[in-house]
Amino acid sequence: MSQPTQLSNTARRDIEALIHPYTNLAAFRETGPLVIERGEGIYVYDTSGKDYIEGMAGLWCTSLGFGEPELIDAATEQMKQLPYYHQFSGKSQEPGIELAERLKDMAPVPISKVLFSCSGSEANDAQMKLVWYYHNAIGKPEKKKIISRIKAYHGVTIASGSLTGLPANHKDFDLPIDRIVHTDCPHHYRFAEEGETEEEFATRLAQSLDDLIQKEGPDTVAAFIAEPVMGAGGVIFPPESYFPKIQAVLEKYDILTISDEVICGFGRTGKMFGAETFDYKPNSMSVAKALSSAYLPISAAMIPEFVYEAMLEESKKIGTFGHGFTYGCHPVSAAVANKTLEIYEKRNILGHVNEVSPRFAKRLEAIAEHPLVGETQSEGLLGVMELVADKPTKKSFDPKSAVAIQCMKFAEQNGLIIRALMGDRIAFCPPLIIEATQIDDLFDRIEKALDETASWVKKEAIAA
Repeated sequence: MSQPTQLSNTARRDIEALIHPYTNLAAFRETGPLVIERGEGIYVYDTSGKDYIEGMAGLWCTSLGFGEPELIDAATEQMKQLPYYHQFSGKSQEPGIELAERLKDMAPVPISKVLFSCSGSEANDAQMKLVWYYHNAIGKPEKKKIISRIKAYHGVTIASGSLTGLPANHKDFDLPIDRIVHTDCPHHYRFAEEGETEEEFATRLAQSLDDLIQKEGPDTVAAFIAEPVMGAGGVIFPPESYFPKIQAVLEKYDILTISDEVICGFGRTGKMFGAETFDYKPNSMSVAKALSSAYLPISAAMIPEFVYEAMLEESKKIGTFGHGFTYGCHPVSAAVANKTLEIYEKRNILGHVNEVSPRFAKRLEAIAEHPLVGETQSEGLLGVMELVADKPTKKSFDPKSAVAIQCMKFAEQNGLIIRALMGDRIAFCPPLIIEATQIDDLFDRIEKALDETASWVKKEAIAA
C-alpha cells in the first residue's frame, strides 16, 4: 500500500510494522503516528523536541508522571536480584508477598487473597472465572450470569470485552459471549427524563436493574460489575445515591458486587478507591494502571474470604487451581508497584490531589460557558466535557463529523494530549502530581483548542 510522501521515515516504519489499538487503521496510513521520545513529570516530548502536557496520564495510568527516579531504581535493583520468577506450583518471591499484603491493608473492604496478572482486562477476566468457579463450588452451577452496563469498559479479552458495553468492542468480534447481560447507563445528562433529579434517576435505574434480574431469573444471576466512574465509555459519573440503591438490589438477590477500580483506584477521585468516593462496598475489586504508575504491567483481582474458602474446596476436588499467567506477579513489576504505593503514602499524594482538585474543578466548570460545551463534570483529578451542537437542547453533532476528535487534534497542536471518547466527550486525567499552575496551563491550552474547534465547526458548517 502507498503512503503519503510527507511522512518521516520513523512514521513509515511504524505504519508498516504495527497495529495501533483504538485507531482507524485505514485513515492512520495517511496521517501516521505521533512518536513520543521521552517524558519528564507531567510532560512528554516528541521526536522534534516539542512538549505536551500529558492530560490523560498516558491511558489513565501514569499517576506519578514520567521519569520518577525511585521507580526506576526499584526496577533496576530488583532486576539485579531476581529478574523473573513465577508463582506456579507453590513458588513465590518477596516482592509479590509484600504487594499482596499492602493491597489487603489498603482495601476499603475485607479482602482475603490477591490474584495477580498483567492488565485490567486480565484482572476482570479472572473475576469472571472466579465468580463461575465459586458458584460451581457452592453447588449453584446455574448462577452464572454477570450484569455489566451499557457504555461500561472492562477490557478487551473475549470475556472482559463482553463485559464492556461499547459497540465498537463487539462489532465483528462476535461479542458479547453468553451469560453477559447489560443494564442501563447511569448518565443523567443524556438519559434522565425531563425534570428528573439525580436521586429520581438513580431510583429508576435501581428499579430497572431489579426488573432485569427478575426477567433473567435471580437464581441465574451471579455478579454485577461496575466502574465507580465509567472511563472509556465517556467519563460518566454516577448520579446521587446511585451505588447504594444499586447495591441494595444486588444484596436482595444474593448477587456479588465487583468494583472495577482500574482507572479510579489509588487516589484518582480524591479517595484511595472509587468505591469509597461513591459510597458502596464491593465484594471483590480489580486494580491495575496506577498500581505501578504504569511503569511496568501488573494488575490484581482482590477477593473476599468466602470466595477463597470455596476455591480451596474446589481445587482440592479437582487437584489443582487451573488458572494463572507466566508473568502474573512478575517480581520486577511487583517491586515497582510496592515502591509506587510507598510513594503515595510518604508523599501524601492523596492530600495533594485534594489540595489541587478544586482548581481543576473550577477551571473545568468555567469551560462549561463555552458555546460548544454542553456538560462538564469532575471528581478529584478526573474530568470530562461533552461537545454539543446546541446547548439548550443538548443536541449532539453528527457522529460522522468527529468534532471531539478534531478538538483533540487542535489540543495536540497546542501541546496538550487529551482523549476523545464516544459521544463527543473529551476526558481529562492528568498525572496526580500535577501542580496548580500546571492545571492552569492545561486548561489554557484546551481553551485555545476549543476556540479553534468552534471556528472549524463554523467554517465547515458542521451540523447536528
